[in-house]
Amino acid sequence: MNATKYIKRNKLLLIVGAVYLSLIVFKTDKAILSFKNSSYYIIEMLQIMPVIFILTSLIEAWVPREVIMNSFGESSGKKGAILSFLLGSVSAGPIYAAFPVCKMLLKKGARISNIVIILSAWAVVKVPMLANEAKFLGPKFMAVRWVLTTISIFIMAYLVSKIVKKENMPIEDEKENNNGIQSISIKKQYCIGCGLCTKLSPENFSMENGKANFINKKTSLEAIKAIKPIIDKCPAKAISIKC
Repeated sequence: MNATKYIKRNKLLLIVGAVYLSLIVFKTDKAILSFKNSSYYIIEMLQIMPVIFILTSLIEAWVPREVIMNSFGESSGKKGAILSFLLGSVSAGPIYAAFPVCKMLLKKGARISNIVIILSAWAVVKVPMLANEAKFLGPKFMAVRWVLTTISIFIMAYLVSKIVKKENMPIEDEKENNNGIQSISIKKQYCIGCGLCTKLSPENFSMENGKANFINKKTSLEAIKAIKPIIDKCPAKAISIKC
């Protein structure tokens, strides 16, 4: 990766770093205070994000694309919107924990409006938060605020889905490409080294360092369909089809 691409991909981080350097040079006391505040959030993220990444990896590996499409995809309709709202409402953790989850759902075929609903519900209408809101501000305030916020969430989801398109987002959709060429992806962290795939299809799979390896980097759609039964038999579900 050249310097220009690195700067483009990390420009926000570089800007933050430049601000910190300026504070250290010109206002050291402010820099120390900022560092203490940032350290608190960094520690919180280090405690939460590993769990979130493990969760999203498990969902990505075990939940089929068809399930995500039926529940949150373009044709999910009102059911998808309701499920998205419920998912966001019962989720735990800070809002930044929702971003990798939503990216995974987008990759699996979820529609943009449902992602907006999940993020918005996660941020402002979580059930534990509503209980505290009713305790401190009163049930009537909580109920009215919840109704108006919910209406706003669905309106915002509709508007965002009309303005933002998937092709404008840094998401690689898991679907067949235009040339009908796909490849096999093996998640090494899930492979248990049982060797079943190599026994059933030695022309396509081999074992390297106790882990399965797909010999052909790319193959035709017909060949992929022939390998599909072997993929389904993997006990660890470590093998998947990838564009």
